[in-house]
Amino acid sequence: MIFVIAGTSDAREVAVALKEEGYSVLASVVTESGAKSLVDEGLEARVGRLTSEEMSDLVKERGAYLIVDASHPFAEEASKNAVTASKLANVPYIRYERQSSTIEENERITFVSSYEAAADLAAAHKGVVMLTTGSKTLATFANKLIRLPDVRMVARMLPRQDNMELCSQLGVEQKNIVAIQGPFSHELNAALYKQYGVTLVITKESGKIGSVDDKLQAAKELNLEVVIIERPKQHVGYVVDTKEAVIQTTKTILEET
Repeated sequence: MIFVIAGTSDAREVAVALKEEGYSVLASVVTESGAKSLVDEGLEARVGRLTSEEMSDLVKERGAYLIVDASHPFAEEASKNAVTASKLANVPYIRYERQSSTIEENERITFVSSYEAAADLAAAHKGVVMLTTGSKTLATFANKLIRLPDVRMVARMLPRQDNMELCSQLGVEQKNIVAIQGPFSHELNAALYKQYGVTLVITKESGKIGSVDDKLQAAKELNLEVVIIERPKQHVGYVVDTKEAVIQTTKTILEET
C-alpha cells in the first residue's frame, strides 16, 4: 500500500494515477470534502491531521511501503511530519511538488520569504489590501493591519464556519470578508479587485494549479501592487513535479527494494 498525503486537486490526480497503475492507495486529507472527492474516485481516504508518530503508526499498521507527500506547497507542518514518519517507519519518501509559475519581480511585484514580511509591507501601504493567502495565517496580517487608519484589510477565504469564527475572533468585519470557493478565473479576480477597490494583493507562490497566474494577470490589468510569498523549499527524499514522475519514481524505488 502507498500512503498519500493529499487534499489538493493535483494531489487527487496523483493518488488516482497510482491507483490506475495497480497500486493500493490510502489517502490522508484534512477535510470531509477532500475525502469525498477521493472516495468518488474509488480511493480509500481518511480524515484528520496526523502527528509524525501517528502517521508512522498508521503506515506500519496498514503495511504501507511508501509515503507520497502531495500536500499543498505551503503545508510545511504536514511535510515535516511526513519526512519524520518515513524515518520512523523506515519507508521511502517521495515529495510531489507542483510546478512553480514563472514570475519575474518588477516595480509592481515584490517577493518575500515569510508571511510576517508580507504583513510588514502591507502595513506600510496606504489603501485596500486583499489577502488571498487563506485563513491559517490570517492572524499574522490581522494583528498588524486591522487597526491602521490608512489600511483596509479584505480577507478572501473558504466559506467555512471555522473561518468565519476566526474572523470574528480577530476583529475582521463582515464587510471585509470574501467567503468564496475557488478556483478563480482572472476575470473573477479582476471583478473582486474592482468591487473592493483593491490597491495591493497578497498571495502565495502556489503554482499555476493554485491559480496564482490568474491573480497576477488581473492585478496587472488593473495596475495593482502585488506581494508574493515564496514557497518553502523541499530538499528531502525524492522530489518530483509531475504525476508521471511520481509513478516512475515509485517503480524505481520498488525495484531497488
